[in-house]
Amino acid sequence: MKFGSVALALAALFSSTSAHAEGYLRVEGTQIVDDSGQPVILRGMGLGGWMLQEGYMLKLGEVGQQHRIRAKLVELVGEERTAEFYRAWLDNHITEADIAQMAAWGFNSVRLPIHFDQLTLPVDKEPKASIDTWHEEGFERIDKLLAWSKANRIYLILDLHAAPGGQGNDLAISDRDPAKPSLWESAENQRKTVALWTRLAARYKDEPWIGGYDLINEPNWSFATPGKGNGCDETENKAVWDLQQRITAAIRGVDQKHIVIVEGNCWGNNYKGLPAAWDANMVLSFHKYWNRNDAASIADIVKLRQSYGRPLWLGESGENSNVWYRDAIRLVEGEGIGWNFWPLKKIGFNQPLEIVAGDGWMKITAWATGKGPKPDADEAFAAMMRLAANTRFENNIPHPDVIDAMIRQPHDAGARPFTARRLDGTPLTIRAVDYDLGPAGVAYRDSVDANYHVATGGERSPWNNGTTWRNDGVDIARGADGAPYVGDFVTGEWMRYSLDVAAAGRWKVTIRARSAKGGRIALGDREASLTPSTDWQAVTLSDIALPRGASALTLRAVACDDCEIRDLTVNRQQSGAS
Repeated sequence: MKFGSVALALAALFSSTSAHAEGYLRVEGTQIVDDSGQPVILRGMGLGGWMLQEGYMLKLGEVGQQHRIRAKLVELVGEERTAEFYRAWLDNHITEADIAQMAAWGFNSVRLPIHFDQLTLPVDKEPKASIDTWHEEGFERIDKLLAWSKANRIYLILDLHAAPGGQGNDLAISDRDPAKPSLWESAENQRKTVALWTRLAARYKDEPWIGGYDLINEPNWSFATPGKGNGCDETENKAVWDLQQRITAAIRGVDQKHIVIVEGNCWGNNYKGLPAAWDANMVLSFHKYWNRNDAASIADIVKLRQSYGRPLWLGESGENSNVWYRDAIRLVEGEGIGWNFWPLKKIGFNQPLEIVAGDGWMKITAWATGKGPKPDADEAFAAMMRLAANTRFENNIPHPDVIDAMIRQPHDAGARPFTARRLDGTPLTIRAVDYDLGPAGVAYRDSVDANYHVATGGERSPWNNGTTWRNDGVDIARGADGAPYVGDFVTGEWMRYSLDVAAAGRWKVTIRARSAKGGRIALGDREASLTPSTDWQAVTLSDIALPRGASALTLRAVACDDCEIRDLTVNRQQSGAS
């Protein structure tokens, strides 16, 4: 699919849902408002993977934190070439084109996860103790992002995602080295954190398109058992609140205007021991992953909003299916709560933009995870630089179904064509994977359409078993030629295909399908049998009536254990009245 046509179509589709605000954001009671006092629902994406890599985004989850990934690359190609790769990564991963497209899609905010090492040295590498070294290049990258955000009327929220020393036992999210003192174990790490926020606030105090300061991302530290646990059982969280109060006081020493955003322990969700509100312009952030999207899932945090008298923001969520995205966003927006999903792009299929890894990079991941031989250094470096180039917006694969689930579907439960189709009497071939955009039960039905493992206690499992092309429950695989097709199409599942019919009539539809066990599929009341075979076979369903104008075909699995569908070709059978 060509990106340009997708971008234009989505811009038109979602322009009516864009939320535009003016001036500094601020807190008024339990709402976030703009300068005119109008409530603002923040709708945004996080730029995870840009200034801070997490292994899973690179298919290197087994390797771990960014510093461990970097060490593997140094082992492979040397320090100089690794540094060149990381500079290219930073230059390419996010550009103005990304921010402009976010605005066109209907987002009004962006969250920047900052690794402290982009802005200052670690405490153990400072030439003089307690004297901070600052990296102007890192601040200038933020300046550029702010300029792009301002030009596209998007609020930029600064998020300290990797604090000095690391803020928890979930090591990858803060690039923490457990052999060194954590943020909570080092007074000097805490001092540097306060100094960093002071410098950021002083630099951006007069910038109205800075939406707020997210002080510490996802603290996850058990103080009773340092080095173990993630703070979910803590009952006081005193150190978490004390440090955020210190940071707030330092910010207010140079910046009285911008919102400060605080997060609880246990990945932002344990608010036990929270002191009385220490700032009038303060927002409470919570994070939400892999649980149910019902009122009970947010009941405690909504109750806290009422008793505490400050607004809420769903500061991070995502890594699930379109069904989960739509339901979560509809849930929180129904409570007047804005949101920020994670991330904008990575190697993977379930976010707005997909980075193409390339075969060479996958050889590197195989070696780094102990599953393949060590690549040649020159070959590996070329693959690394291709990956860095592939992070650029124009080289990404867009996922319009993800955008549709986030922006339109929470407010409009109808089906929309995945791509425009005009049925005018000439044969029309529809790829099976291009079923309609829309919620489960409207555009398709699948036996598994989201991951709720936090609620169910089970393992993480995919909804789309092939993890490619679409982020719905429909299972999609790719053939040897790379073309996507629907797989694991089982009894009771179905897919809807919208059509614009030029003239009413009766039609025949030829379906290319296969099933090793055989099965039956149907369109309306017309059924066809599949002979047991691993080869694609064509089955034709005749005498299907379609009225003029907007219409649809719904393909059903009547009796299938393992049916697979490649495409449907619609031909006129006989003319009808217009």
